[in-house]
Amino acid sequence: MTTALLTDHYELTMIRAAMGSGTAFRRSIFELFPRRLPEGRRYGVVAGVGRMLQALEDFRFDEETVAWLLETDVVNEGLAAWLRDYRFTGNMWGYPEGEMYFPGAPLLRVEGSFAEACVLETVLLSIYNHDSAIASAASRMTAMAEGRPCIEMGSRRAQEQAAVAAARAAYVAGFSSSSNLEAGKRWGVPTGGTAAHSFTLLHDSEEDAFAAQLAALGTDTTLLVDTYDLEEAVRTAVRLTDGKLGAIRLDSGDHAIVARQMRDLLDDLGATETRIIVTSDLDEWQIAALRGAPVDGFGVGTSVVTGSGHPTCGFVYKLVARAKDDSPEAELYPVAKKSANKNTVGGRKFAMRRFDERGVAEAEIIGIGTPPTGDANDRQLMVPLVENGQVVGREPIEKARERHDRSRAELPVAALRVSRGEPAIPTIILDSEGDEAYNPYLHSAIPRNI
Repeated sequence: MTTALLTDHYELTMIRAAMGSGTAFRRSIFELFPRRLPEGRRYGVVAGVGRMLQALEDFRFDEETVAWLLETDVVNEGLAAWLRDYRFTGNMWGYPEGEMYFPGAPLLRVEGSFAEACVLETVLLSIYNHDSAIASAASRMTAMAEGRPCIEMGSRRAQEQAAVAAARAAYVAGFSSSSNLEAGKRWGVPTGGTAAHSFTLLHDSEEDAFAAQLAALGTDTTLLVDTYDLEEAVRTAVRLTDGKLGAIRLDSGDHAIVARQMRDLLDDLGATETRIIVTSDLDEWQIAALRGAPVDGFGVGTSVVTGSGHPTCGFVYKLVARAKDDSPEAELYPVAKKSANKNTVGGRKFAMRRFDERGVAEAEIIGIGTPPTGDANDRQLMVPLVENGQVVGREPIEKARERHDRSRAELPVAALRVSRGEPAIPTIILDSEGDEAYNPYLHSAIPRNI
């Protein structure tokens, strides 16, 4: 299935006009970056890189697509001929999936002709903005869970394809599994699920429902115990499994109070190994509030698939350098917007994270024109993703998941607070000589020793 029409109309009209003016095939550099973090957030998480690379490989204008574009006068014959043969032939560098990000970070650098890079704007932004928003929210939730598993179960609260992408992004950011089967098939996300209240209501008694589920799934399953009388349901579940039940699920009430009551009851009944899973409109603040409660896992739905109040990251995709003619050897000149509150920084960017002697992140260093230099423990952040049109940056999702855990652990302790605050580390922009340059992303959190 082609991804070519995941494109805004104006991308093709720009190329059409640029072909007319003779500028469409000038060498160009576009960058995808955040001007700021969502309000109150202290860090963001890059996600969607693997999905982007797949979408790039599927970005082809087949005959049916081109015919429709001609019929609706979006393109003329000259542009239609170019689109029929479209293949991205340039280069992409970017932050790898699972990495943390901060304001101004060049998350993706796209180098090619203006036309072949311009037409990718919407599909790149759609993927990065959505997936990174989900992963950033999910990361806050898994941080608050402090090692206890979080289960993504929000498919019914999202558009069907967005639900698949959300399950993948949440897994990158530390969720243990998802309810979404398509995410399991397409991306290898572990899936799981047991039963809803309707299953209990279907049977003549709660005991019959429990017995049926245990017969089908075994005693290690999770029984939903708050359809009727909670205490009676727990006693029934323990009796049917001789105290060997895997877990109970609490989907209502004051979780902190009810979880403690049910833990005491389970222990009194000898079911000391039975876990307690809580669900029902959880978010990172509620998970944080349950850190002292006897809860063994969290099922999160609406909040994670909507970015917990921030369903997009506000990433933009801007031209930062271009040549003055079509020659492959033509020099690239920086270009930048001067618009109030939307100004940009011209020139090819490189990124490095600076660490102190303890290995704690202390700044995001952005170099213009040349990579910034650092100490032995500093880390260059951008990796090759596409070389001469060939995808080279594909990796297993488990690698992105491991990177997220490692990168988050490098942040200052304050980064993991869910209260509102400035970005955990500052962004510093250096010119080609290594001197500090104009920085529209500057904030008050710059340490004095930088």
